[in-house]
Amino acid sequence: MTKRFKAAIIGGSGYGGAELIRRLIIHPEVELARVASVDYVGESLGAAHPNLEGITEHRFQDVPPAEAVRGCDVALLALPHKVTAAKVPELVATGVKIVDMSGDFRLRDAGLYERYYGARHPHPELLGTFAYGLPEIFRETIHKSKYVASPGCFATSMELALYPLAKAGLLRGAVHVTGLTGSSGSGISPTATTHHPSRAGNLRTYKPLEHQHVPEVTQVLGDAGAKDWELRFVPVSAPLVRGIFTTAYVEVPADVDDKRVAALFDACYAGEPFVRRPKKRLPEVVAVAGSNHAEVGFVVSPPRGESRTVACFAAIDNLIKGGAGQAIQNMNLVLGLDEKLSLEDPGSWP
Repeated sequence: MTKRFKAAIIGGSGYGGAELIRRLIIHPEVELARVASVDYVGESLGAAHPNLEGITEHRFQDVPPAEAVRGCDVALLALPHKVTAAKVPELVATGVKIVDMSGDFRLRDAGLYERYYGARHPHPELLGTFAYGLPEIFRETIHKSKYVASPGCFATSMELALYPLAKAGLLRGAVHVTGLTGSSGSGISPTATTHHPSRAGNLRTYKPLEHQHVPEVTQVLGDAGAKDWELRFVPVSAPLVRGIFTTAYVEVPADVDDKRVAALFDACYAGEPFVRRPKKRLPEVVAVAGSNHAEVGFVVSPPRGESRTVACFAAIDNLIKGGAGQAIQNMNLVLGLDEKLSLEDPGSWP
């Protein structure tokens, strides 16, 4: 069958690249044309990704960005932060559409980028030219855009958990969030704090109150309606391979009861193909791991004086809805395709 579009992956040897490749191989409308990488050059894709052994004849190629996207409609970037920013101008010059999984083009403020990513942005003139790629909030903007910056994994979970309250103007003051993440989020190269002996059976925080996803969440939810608020986020490394579980605590007026919160969540996510609010349980990672689906939920406390607490929850697979799956969803929108293509599998259970 002849497919309508061609896509190149740049940075295909990591975990995100593996998921991009897997989704493109089964995509009915987009053909995988090329996989560029500085690792495994000349080797089969199965050399880096055992699940792809014998599935495809593609090999890793070490080619410049412009050559990687030759003849392609879209480039999917799975490169590290700060590496992407240096390569994007060459891609822009080719006219190809771009979906970027790094943090290099999510923020509009170059000062915030320097603070949270530890380097000056090499092309600040391009900040603000990428649509922010969370379809549940920005679907129409993404569809009309040529360049998309997919959200970070923690950011996706926090934004989905808090967006209904932000949109209703109920996100104010200090919002405390804890997010537990699987080890695959740390990338394919092990470090002293991410490899199995120190990760298994352990919980460890890192970058508390200073994680690089904080400014993008603040930017997105501020645009949505949050006023006079501060995000206080503590990420935690958990002994999982896949998954993120986020808990956020929000103080709201006493007259905001569970029926009103339920109506806000349902108004935001009713009909969304990849976000669901379980009716008889709260979100859990195992229900979404291996899929592009997200689960959201909440609990509302009894009133205490003039306020009460809403605890909001979200669960996603960090590599799929928090990474490559969402990038494919954005690619589908940019190309004018059904956003669900190659993403409808529900994952496995248990």
